[in-house]
Amino acid sequence: MTRLAVNGARYEVRVGGRGPAILLLHGFSGRGADWSPLLPALRGSSRTVAVDLLGHGRSDAPPDPARHALQAQAADLADILRSHDLAPAVVIGYSFGARVALRLAIDRPAVVRALVLESPSAGIASDADRKRRRAEDERLADAIERDGIEAFVDSWWETSPVFAAERDLPAPTRARFRAMRLRNQPEGLARSLRGAGQGAMAPLHDRLAEIGAPALVIGGALDAVGLERAREIATRMPRARLAILDGAGHAAHREAPATFRRLVLDFLQEVPAA
Repeated sequence: MTRLAVNGARYEVRVGGRGPAILLLHGFSGRGADWSPLLPALRGSSRTVAVDLLGHGRSDAPPDPARHALQAQAADLADILRSHDLAPAVVIGYSFGARVALRLAIDRPAVVRALVLESPSAGIASDADRKRRRAEDERLADAIERDGIEAFVDSWWETSPVFAAERDLPAPTRARFRAMRLRNQPEGLARSLRGAGQGAMAPLHDRLAEIGAPALVIGGALDAVGLERAREIATRMPRARLAILDGAGHAAHREAPATFRRLVLDFLQEVPAA
């Protein structure tokens, strides 16, 4: 499997291994290949399905921002899982990917066997705060289109306090993830922000109790805002538990990969068979 057409948009999908399916969803400005360090551990007993979300990597970037909305991409992912006999799947999502995973679990619960949510958000509850965030996302999208990907990575991503812990990673690791980010297209990331950013996202706080799948919610101890969001989500979901990774920030799977891998593998041992 590589490029799959779903509801008029093409997704890059990489599949490997044998066994029950695990769907992996990357963060904003990432791509499915971000999960490469974790894949060997998963493929011993699972079939991994790593997707480039719309606007990212080699997937399409439809011009209509509404096509990038979480609910639209959740519907696409459900169709991919069903049409290729991959449902129900464990869904592992990081940040933006965790928001898509939450939407998928709410809208299409039959295709979700369990969830691993790293640094998730249920959205912005306040109308006023959401409006402000939407304006911020629009300004950032304009800047990405105007100045290009490299300027975005240099002036925003690599200086943001949210990702401070990443700057302590070994230089080769930082360089590898930087190179992945630079392979995105400006218009793709801009359209993703406008259609799927937290400013555009319908808040899900009041719907988290609907999610019946077992869930592991992971937060980094160094990411104060993200940890608060993760804690709230774990509290509101009936079958969720929270794991806090010391010494890690927003991107725990990169900053503490061995601990993250152990948490995920231990959790998968507890998940009932499909």
